[in-house]
This record gives sequence, structure tokens and C-alpha cells, in this order.
Amino acid sequence: MTKLGDPAPEIVGTTADGRPFRLSEWRGSHVVLYFYPKAFTRGCASETRGFSAIYPELRQRNVQLAGISVDAPETQRRFADECRADFPMIPDRAKEIARSYGILGLIGLAKRVTFVIGPDGRVIDLVQSILPDPHLRRVRDTLLAGRLVTGPDGSTASTGGASHPSS
Repeated sequence: MTKLGDPAPEIVGTTADGRPFRLSEWRGSHVVLYFYPKAFTRGCASETRGFSAIYPELRQRNVQLAGISVDAPETQRRFADECRADFPMIPDRAKEIARSYGILGLIGLAKRVTFVIGPDGRVIDLVQSILPDPHLRRVRDTLLAGRLVTGPDGSTASTGGASHPSS
């Protein structure tokens, strides 16, 4: 699995609504990538609605957000509409993105993992939990409550204790 301090693997694809997507175009901003197992399931809907609710505040702070699952594009589009997700939802039908991040589960679904990527393209925080609430709480605490530390070299790190897989 992609770890703290690792460069975030590049993502090149198409969003569920047909727009081209390239992760490297968001360099210079903090990025939240959340992987979720399956659209229209209770936990995934709760997580996506939660991210939808905080998305306006993330945007005010120049934080980019994208949701990724191995669902088909049409399924993801309908799911995004139902959850009122105004941010990119990226279908990973070939499972290449999930594999590149090391989070493809044994039954072929993405594990629920959230990566926070710094402006330099490196992972500065991550959450791995089957429950959606720890993901939302960590993003709120790290990016919205000001628990992000900038080093003398301009690098950023979270003070949120990212090494706890289920916190």
C-alpha cells in the first residue's frame, strides 16, 4: 500500500461524468483521494454524503477532492447524483488505480482508504478503516481544523497520527 511520505501514484482517467482527469494537474494544492468499496451501499453512501457536506469548505481552502471505486462509470454517475457529490468521482473499472495504490481487496473491490496528498504530491496522511466516520473526521481535523504543519522546507505533515489504521 502507498505509505506516508510516498509520492502519490499518478491517476489518468475519466470522471464518471465524462471529463478527463489527471491527478498531477492538482499539484500545488492539498488533495483528498478517498477509495470506497461499492456504490449504493450504506457505508459508501454515508461517506460520500459526508464528503459532499464538507466539500464547499474544502474548496474554500483550495483542497481538491475525488472519490474512487471500481464501479462502472454509469453506476458512479448515478451514485454521485444521489449523494450530491459535486467533486470528481472516478470509476476504476480496470482496477488499475486501486492496484497502483495497493488497496485492491481480495474480492476485487477497493478497500476503504483515504489518502491526503500534500502540494508536493506526497502522501501526508492516510486513513484505513472499514467505517466511514474516521475518514471524514481525519480530513476535517487535518485540513479544516488546522492540524497541518508546514516544515521549513515547505513540506507539510499532519499532526493527526496517520499511522493508526483504524483511527
